[in-house]
Amino acid sequence: MSIEQLQPANPRDVNVYTPYYSGNKRGALPYAISLYQRGSLEGVRKIEGGESIPFVASWNVSTLPADLVRCRMQFDGNAELSYELTLANFEFVDFLIEVVINFKRAHLADFSQAFYRKLLRLDD
Repeated sequence: MSIEQLQPANPRDVNVYTPYYSGNKRGALPYAISLYQRGSLEGVRKIEGGESIPFVASWNVSTLPADLVRCRMQFDGNAELSYELTLANFEFVDFLIEVVINFKRAHLADFSQAFYRKLLRLDD
């Protein structure tokens, strides 16, 4: 199932996360929660001036925004190109909101630059 086939999540599930976001992020939140509840995403990392790299991201699912989520990403089907990140659910859902918004704009399933900086620990 692709992002364009996502149905909004149950309002009961969405309402728990609503206080963490404002503006246009709230409009994308029901779809981001639906994506979160799937527990995985297949996408493509666009590389400027190079070939795009396919990835698979998977994560554990919880219902509480403050719980920790562990996201694992593998690029190009290569185990040596695997990365892992642990952060609060509400923070991870924020990145999924950006995925949904970006997909609607560019029809590309990919995370933001900020997500990759965190995944690769470039800001530590």
